[in-house]
Amino acid sequence: MSKFSQYSLLPIRIIRLATKGDPIAMQYVLTRYRSYILKLSSLNRYENDSEELIYVDEYMRRQLETKLIEKVLKFDVTR
Repeated sequence: MSKFSQYSLLPIRIIRLATKGDPIAMQYVLTRYRSYILKLSSLNRYENDSEELIYVDEYMRRQLETKLIEKVLKFDVTR
């Protein structure tokens, strides 16, 4: 059994619409990857009392979302 089998794939209809620039389909893609993007853009910070704070770097989050949008628009669905 594949370690990725628990995750469902994006429907091909959504992928095709997103590659054509449909804003609703693109929002669906961004929503699907939101938790992964948040995980990648989370940073740990330690205070004086060795208390750990976890926060999201909004600049990094936005950069990751922008890069995802760029790659989706360039994606070739005919491969």
